[in-house]
Amino acid sequence: MLDELAVANLGLIAEAHLEPGPGLIALTGETGAGKTLLLGALRLLRGDAARTDRIGPAGDEARVDGRFVVGDDEITVARRVTPSRSRAYLDGTMSPAGALGERLGPIVEIVGQHEHITLNRDAAVRDILDGALDPAGRRARAAYGLAWEHHRALLADREAIGGDRRTLERELDLARHQARAIAAAGFRPGEDAELASTLERLRHATEIAESLAAAHAALGEDGAGDALGRGLDAVREAAVHAPELDELASRIAAAAVEVAEAALAARTAAEGLEHEPAALEASEQRMAVLGDLRRKYGATLDEVLAFGREAEERADRLASLLERSDTLEAELATASAELAGAGAALTEARRLAALELGTAAAAHLAELGFEHPVVRFEITARQPGPGGADRVRLLFASDAALEPGPVARIASGGELSRLVLAIHLSAGVGDVPVVAFDEIDAGIGGSTALAMGRKLADLARGRQVFVVTHLPQVAAFAERHYVVERTGPVAAVRLAEGEDRLAELTRMLGGLPESEQGRGHAAELVQLADGHRAAR
Repeated sequence: MLDELAVANLGLIAEAHLEPGPGLIALTGETGAGKTLLLGALRLLRGDAARTDRIGPAGDEARVDGRFVVGDDEITVARRVTPSRSRAYLDGTMSPAGALGERLGPIVEIVGQHEHITLNRDAAVRDILDGALDPAGRRARAAYGLAWEHHRALLADREAIGGDRRTLERELDLARHQARAIAAAGFRPGEDAELASTLERLRHATEIAESLAAAHAALGEDGAGDALGRGLDAVREAAVHAPELDELASRIAAAAVEVAEAALAARTAAEGLEHEPAALEASEQRMAVLGDLRRKYGATLDEVLAFGREAEERADRLASLLERSDTLEAELATASAELAGAGAALTEARRLAALELGTAAAAHLAELGFEHPVVRFEITARQPGPGGADRVRLLFASDAALEPGPVARIASGGELSRLVLAIHLSAGVGDVPVVAFDEIDAGIGGSTALAMGRKLADLARGRQVFVVTHLPQVAAFAERHYVVERTGPVAAVRLAEGEDRLAELTRMLGGLPESEQGRGHAAELVQLADGHRAAR
């Protein structure tokens, strides 16, 4: 259940804190006071889209925090809405709003005052019906889904093969040729840079050798080495009379050794140069092969190698498709038959669920003031799709003497409110622990309103049910009653108990919260509701 809700700067509500508890919770107040904003807060926590026009005047951010307790699990959720962005938090960690929907979607069901609009959409009605499938029906729905995906995969394979097998075989030959050409060259990653360096050295071997020879001559015995030797001898002679010059002599001696080693390295490098024309020719040919591959398959060696891998994978796929092409039509025929069978099984399961759901909804409607209501789910064939091969429409008649028709054309406002409740009582809220009804009591009153109050109270057994209502007959059945009051541009929320609650119910009955007669009627409603709960 929703254990705690905190709202700040959401529309008219400057600040509110609710600890609703289990059972039926009523939210009441004058029209325009901001009652539905509390359900708007619940929608935000459920991950619904944030509306910037709901940010209140007390700042540039609307804040909603909620704590849910389901069994032994505790879930904390928060939303922050500014004019430029919306942020969501799940268990203290920033999360996408969709993650809130995934976590709370199975926990929170909100039935809006315009929920009847969904009853006019075939897909939505079909989803309601599927929610009422028994275990065998759910297995049939899952089996159809697998059959549909398998059939779709086979169609994709046939489309990939196309109608011209020879074209596919030519594509296979080309992919294999490309993969073989790249593999046969035997290049490895990084070899292009090594080859370029080798070619640079081989092409300029003579110039390099001459430069190294000049370096050896300049550093050798007739060059810098001889000069350092003479300088060392001179410093050592001076050091005989000035011992402090020994350090200088050591430095010169070290420099002489370093120069001698550099001269030797220059000579060794010169002697190690390749002057073989065959090595240069081989490297030139190797670079030519690389250039040809780069012209065809990529600007760099890495791109060429990647193209080769892709060509090999493409060849494998094409070969597999060609191997399957001879049997694909037979597989498709089998899959089509399996899909038709799965669709027929799902249709039959839906027909059974439709009969039970229609009967249950009609029974609820009978208790909500209809004498002989008819609720029928009409199932007709359609082109198979992801959701089955059925078109599902909801037909309604307020009396068995009337011809059932589409909801939008047949039902009045008050009838729609009761139909929505009956449908959701029968199928739509199943095991959901938190259910919220947003002003679905439009157009009803009197004994029908009392029946709706009883229905909602019964629904609240073992779960938490919120209802935004204008009907005192409904609010009287609540176990907790919150009142939203507006003063100018600001609305406040308070828990109504005892005499305060009787005053609110009295106001709802006749608009006169101080009326003693009205208060007596309010007390009688509360007593009736208490008696109903005690008798359960």
